[in-house]
Amino acid sequence: MPAAAPDPRTSRARSWWGWGYADAHPDDAECAALGALLPGTPARPLPVPRIADLPIGRPAATPPTSLAHLVTDDPRARAAHAMGKAYRDVIRALRGRPGRIPDLVAHPAGDQDVADLLDWAGEHGVAVVPFGGGSSVVGGVEYRGDAHHAVLSLDLTGMDRVLEIDTTSRSARIQAGALGPVLEDQLRPHGLTLRHFPQSFEFSTLGGWLATRAGGHYATGRTHIDDFVQSLRVITPAGANASWRLPASGAGPSPDRFFLGSEGTLGVITEAWMRLQERPRHKASASVAFAGFHHALDAVRAIAQSDFAPANCRLLDPGEALLSGASHDGSTVLVLGFESATTPVDDRLTAAVELARAHGGRGGTPAADRDAPADVAVRAWRSAFLRMPYLRDGLARMGAVVETFETAATWDKIPGLIDAVRTEVGAAASKATGHPATVNCRLTHVYPDGAAPYFTVAVAGRPGDEAEVWDDIKAVATDVLHRHRATITHHHAVGRDHRTGYDLQRPEPFALALRAAKNALDPHRILNPGVLIG
Repeated sequence: MPAAAPDPRTSRARSWWGWGYADAHPDDAECAALGALLPGTPARPLPVPRIADLPIGRPAATPPTSLAHLVTDDPRARAAHAMGKAYRDVIRALRGRPGRIPDLVAHPAGDQDVADLLDWAGEHGVAVVPFGGGSSVVGGVEYRGDAHHAVLSLDLTGMDRVLEIDTTSRSARIQAGALGPVLEDQLRPHGLTLRHFPQSFEFSTLGGWLATRAGGHYATGRTHIDDFVQSLRVITPAGANASWRLPASGAGPSPDRFFLGSEGTLGVITEAWMRLQERPRHKASASVAFAGFHHALDAVRAIAQSDFAPANCRLLDPGEALLSGASHDGSTVLVLGFESATTPVDDRLTAAVELARAHGGRGGTPAADRDAPADVAVRAWRSAFLRMPYLRDGLARMGAVVETFETAATWDKIPGLIDAVRTEVGAAASKATGHPATVNCRLTHVYPDGAAPYFTVAVAGRPGDEAEVWDDIKAVATDVLHRHRATITHHHAVGRDHRTGYDLQRPEPFALALRAAKNALDPHRILNPGVLIG
């Protein structure tokens, strides 16, 4: 097995320690140029880590002969499944401190393989960490602690087929290990799409989206994967749980909602019937600039409370706009996009732009004119959006601390929340490092009653202590969100990194029910220990 798994469509090697493709990472010169943007970073980047330098010991468990063909103890495979892709993961890999590396990696081919592996693991006290694309940024795919003598990473990407397509009901039965591009490639010949495009689309799976309640392409309306679920099949240590395929039901608490967001702690999602859409044929986009961020917030709220339903409604503060190339004059920029499979969307775009202008916006030339300034801003944002995780890893090689976190709150709390995060988290980052910090904000999703701000914190780190600085920043951010009654996560999931905030947010009676469900479905407590519940 190679050190970096190849993309099944392109054969490009995936990075085992950082984001995305290994050949897309910034080189040493680009890393140094990035570091120059943050006062206090060193002149040279940290070297790219090598698997040969990691402390990978002999596996502490041996699978039975009947399962041996599904399991590998190859050091390279184990290293690639040791962590997700959070900044904390990247800097630990760069510093040669990846944490506990799984003893074994399994690649099941079907439900029975999953059930057999769970049975064996339960009998022998082996922790099982479900693994899709490995793109978690919250510590969701690693094992921490020492309660289990061995750890098995359960890689579902071998289960990646679209098994059935019902064109009458416009839905499909899809295996959970399908990466985003693999899934869409199988739907495209039928003129259909799931139309769920998180930033991690290339490197995450349907099962990962379902287990973490991932947010996707749409900035309004159908913002989360939940909205596309028709039914789920989940393999638990207590047996298989398969819900009925229905358009809607009022029969008690939803069995699908029970597993959506369960993050591999209650069972392993192996397939789902998903609602599909026709592929969009009509698209239009534009950008609107604002002199002040708070006036732009009012404009976005007005659009969210209208019936325009833009597919994209991203608000970039001046720092985000500058970083993405959407603006260079200190403006706040609103990126608007509309799409439809059946009807032109130009009128809706025009109406939304007019509403934004009524709140102080300027510009807004539709992007149908390929030379229009608005189109330049829209294209710059799209390009930067996809490139940003690679640049974060480049900054990490320069010893910088780059933290991203997102949340959601009601509109009445949004202005104060954003101001508090900028002030308090920025001050904490500067205090922890002795260097000036930048805190940028954008809105990723908007609703009639609130919005989801996404923050990026960047500061030169303390050499060798970057992970500790990251922990300090995360603790302050968690406190600010809790005081403002903002969720610990809107779409990144809880994992292990957000566990403190989740415990504060979760009602205690629900916690009791969740613990009871864990005990009933996972009596040996082997599934993703430490996530959601202790």
